[in-house]
Amino acid sequence: MTIDEYAAWASTLGKQPLSQNQEMLAYLGLGLAGEAGEVADLLKKFLRDRKWDAEALAEELGDVIYFWACLCLVSGKQPSQVLEASRRKIASGTSERSERRSGTRPIS
Repeated sequence: MTIDEYAAWASTLGKQPLSQNQEMLAYLGLGLAGEAGEVADLLKKFLRDRKWDAEALAEELGDVIYFWACLCLVSGKQPSQVLEASRRKIASGTSERSERRSGTRPIS
């Protein structure tokens, strides 16, 4: 399954179709934040208790992806488009940092 296929499937699960209305955006945004908090909590517990639970982490990351993929669609983008734009942005920043370190590009 591709990320775009997953998003298409995920978009069918809600009680209402995905839309840009305030309630839907709040639900998806808060859902994403809540699930990201669950990931953070698992990492906190690992630091505190030294108990690593890879399965629980993978489950929570799946929940993060659900909300993220739905938000991508609501924004009018396929998740693969968002990932590609992110890749380009990161690659550009990595290149700029490398140029600064090597002295080939002045710091602006």
